[in-house]
Amino acid sequence: MTTILLTGANGNVTGATVRALKGQGHRLIGLLRDPAKAKGLEGVELRQGDLAKPRTLEGAFDGVDVAWVLTPAGALAPYLSSNALWAARQAGVKHVVRLSAIGAAHDAPSLNGRMHALSDAELAGSGIPYTVLKPHFFMQNLMMQAQSVREQGTLYFAMGDARIPMIDVRDIGEAAAKVLSNPSAHAGKTYTLTGPGNTLADAAAALSQVTGKSVKYVAIPVAAQVETIVKFGGDDFLQVMMRDYSVAYSRGWQSAPTSAVKDLTGKAPRTIDDFARDFAQAFGGK
Repeated sequence: MTTILLTGANGNVTGATVRALKGQGHRLIGLLRDPAKAKGLEGVELRQGDLAKPRTLEGAFDGVDVAWVLTPAGALAPYLSSNALWAARQAGVKHVVRLSAIGAAHDAPSLNGRMHALSDAELAGSGIPYTVLKPHFFMQNLMMQAQSVREQGTLYFAMGDARIPMIDVRDIGEAAAKVLSNPSAHAGKTYTLTGPGNTLADAAAALSQVTGKSVKYVAIPVAAQVETIVKFGGDDFLQVMMRDYSVAYSRGWQSAPTSAVKDLTGKAPRTIDDFARDFAQAFGGK
């Protein structure tokens, strides 16, 4: 039995990872700032710890074989990742699997990618066996426009007609589960996780099929996309992140799909049609 500790336990990606791991005989531990607010973690042992408060992590990684390190996007992400990595090292964790970001590199066109590169480099230099997963734009990000699809039949994004191999979060979770279940086979490796390549017009067409009404994609200016993030309460970092990715994707950055999901899970990643069908109700379908 492998003991796996998962950070970000209340989030969508870690939640998908937990669901993919359940029933495989592992001991699963979810690290939460407030275990009383755990969601969908039945059968998972809960431990309290806050990556922003290093003292709360003392002992939190004890007895752990493999740690899943995911930090929320933000200016503090490298600090949070570093705290998690140090706690894992102090506890003798044997392998760390880190969720990075598509194209993370020191010269990435996005601030988020450059910050992830710092944490990827720290992990590579830590002496702990590791694996890095770099997922593309989440299909679930389309939910940001669910209301406009329901009310106006319109999907608004500032990505032009770019082909974006966006990925369903469930595929990220299943790929992560494969690595966490057999980490030694993936030591020192980095996987770029994508779905099939689609344009936003393809996404609109898929939503048209499941909602029974015409849904169109409207390519908006980047400034208008940033304003959407403001309306959602996004801070300066998230606004810059959306600006950076919108510009980069519009120019064809990271437009090629990879085979990593199939290589890891043995099955093709979900298509935009699969996503639209499964989440039709959110967009006004039945």
